[in-house]
Amino acid sequence: MLSVRDIDVVLDGSPILDQTSLEVADSEIVAVLGPSGSGKSTLLRAIAGLVAIQSGDIYWDGQSILDIPTHKRGFGLMFQGFALFPHLTVGDNVAFGLEMSGHERISDEVAEALEWVGLPGFEDRSISGLSGGEQQRVALARTLAPRPRLVMLDEPLGSLDRNLRERLVADTRTILDQRGVTAVVVTHDREEAVALADRLAIMHAGSIVQTGRLSEILDDPADTWVREFIS
Repeated sequence: MLSVRDIDVVLDGSPILDQTSLEVADSEIVAVLGPSGSGKSTLLRAIAGLVAIQSGDIYWDGQSILDIPTHKRGFGLMFQGFALFPHLTVGDNVAFGLEMSGHERISDEVAEALEWVGLPGFEDRSISGLSGGEQQRVALARTLAPRPRLVMLDEPLGSLDRNLRERLVADTRTILDQRGVTAVVVTHDREEAVALADRLAIMHAGSIVQTGRLSEILDDPADTWVREFIS
């Protein structure tokens, strides 16, 4: 279980996260939904250990992880835009995280991860020859391949056109469900958040202002801003 408790993050002298708290249960998918600039991506980077926290704490299964280096937290982060290596093959891209984690039987695990995302036999393909949807699936396979205990997806479909995004939302949710992962998904799109997640966390001005299912938030919004944003 992930527990983010009252964390503050200041970057270049500007407060980005302000007393931000979030709970994610085992095997739960939570979508952090909010406008651009609300601190969503910074929250993921704080959980991953990529930015310093000025105050507060982050726990996994009741143990603080603040002193654990990023590469030892056992978390997987898929960046917006996929961040694939264009000079490497599909297989080498997926293998990258496995190699960093010291896995054995890497070729077998790469093949299995590509099966998960519906791209069997794509190991020797070049990244430049893939469609946008295929690149998204390769990025997801690379994130899932090391079997992280927490998966974080930062606008996983944001760089794709609307029609392709709609087709991939259901596929992405199915893949996450089949793997039984605990996941945090960042998005600014309400429909995407609802389709991908079990629960929403509404973010505004660096804080989580309300959590719950869409129907719960619509029935009882925390304030006027939430009502206008979610409607």
